[in-house]
Amino acid sequence: MINPEVLAITYGLSSAITWGAADFSGGFATKRSSVFMVILLSQLIGITLLIALAISFTEKLPHLHTMMMGGFAGISGTLGLIALYRGLAQGRMGIVAPVSAVVTAIIPILFVFFTQGLPKVSQLSGFGVAIFSVWFISHTGSGSKIRAYELYLAAAAGIGFGLFFIFIGSVSSGAILWPLVVARCASLSLLSVIVFVRRQADIPGRGQLPFIVLTGILDAGGNTFFALAAQAGRLDISAVLASLYPAATILLAGFILKERLSRQQWVGVTGALLALVLIAS
Repeated sequence: MINPEVLAITYGLSSAITWGAADFSGGFATKRSSVFMVILLSQLIGITLLIALAISFTEKLPHLHTMMMGGFAGISGTLGLIALYRGLAQGRMGIVAPVSAVVTAIIPILFVFFTQGLPKVSQLSGFGVAIFSVWFISHTGSGSKIRAYELYLAAAAGIGFGLFFIFIGSVSSGAILWPLVVARCASLSLLSVIVFVRRQADIPGRGQLPFIVLTGILDAGGNTFFALAAQAGRLDISAVLASLYPAATILLAGFILKERLSRQQWVGVTGALLALVLIAS
């Protein structure tokens, strides 16, 4: 029988890779389309896939409490996305992206500390290395001072994503897909209101549709892997590993777009590998 900690690490790392690939694909889709419409359509693709999987695997409908946790997760994650994209639009990516990623990892760590206590010393060291690695991977370098709104929006995004991790980690054992479906329903409801109010319902062109479909599939896959990781082991381990998703995005940009990684980003990638070894020890 496979060790639950090994499963949690495998699923957590898989969620990071899948989410990173989803961000890479979504980046193409948003170049010529409204960000909110790309998110909305990709979420529609994702919920269709999740419902199909839930029916195929004949997963039973969970209790009301579990469904509520899924709804809270969807709202938290969507608010985090809105704060992130607003921060990226108004501020500097080199500040907003790493701060949000670091806060995303810290929130579940604090939650688990108060509810389950600390993990092993080696794993705790891995958490620290992983957090610094995320910063180095995401940070593009900026010598100017951090502006207040950049910090607020990045922190808000990180809190939203961190709460998403906590709520999804709180669903009952055996309930994976239906809570994610509920999360998507809550997310879609909120996004639909925003698109309607902002009047940004521009349908993306055909060239963007394949990337939107791919983004929806990968994002749903990342959510599923994270839910599996959170149920297999400690939430903090799953959350820290999932927060390494910028590494997958950066590496894909290097392999496919031939974008050269800076020395700082290579330090981050190396640190991420070291963090994985420490967390798995």
